[in-house]
Amino acid sequence: MEPRINAFGSPLATGFVKRLGAAGKILTDSSVPVLTQELVKLRASQINGCGFCTDMHAKDAAAAGESQLRLNLVAAWRDATVFTEAERAALELAEQGTRITDAAGGVTDEAWAHAAEHYDEEQLAALVGLIALINAYNRLNVMLRMPAGDYRPGQFD
Repeated sequence: MEPRINAFGSPLATGFVKRLGAAGKILTDSSVPVLTQELVKLRASQINGCGFCTDMHAKDAAAAGESQLRLNLVAAWRDATVFTEAERAALELAEQGTRITDAAGGVTDEAWAHAAEHYDEEQLAALVGLIALINAYNRLNVMLRMPAGDYRPGQFD
């Protein structure tokens, strides 16, 4: 599969992606655990069918110390016993925030309250921003048909 345009050859596309990356820096520097951030990005990418981001965040999570077992179970996190309650709350928030048009009202009060049991206001803000940002990246990469499989951890650092 070939991308529709060379996002790294277009000054406009490159500038846009650089600004998304700058916005992401404040989120990744938050106190939300790195592995939780990667799980959230991976789950949203799976839902959106973004192979490029699914590849990236599975590899980045593994490089950060995530186990293969947990990576294998992200898509079935509800039925898996390997995630903490805080991670489960973050994954639920990620799913509802990603599938916002699938249900009237978007993120439920229950999902928000569950997340608020585990994360303070700054962490919730970081999670919301992270979910919004990964959804933007997913849409960009899906529209451009960015191929998956060749990403190397830290490639864009």
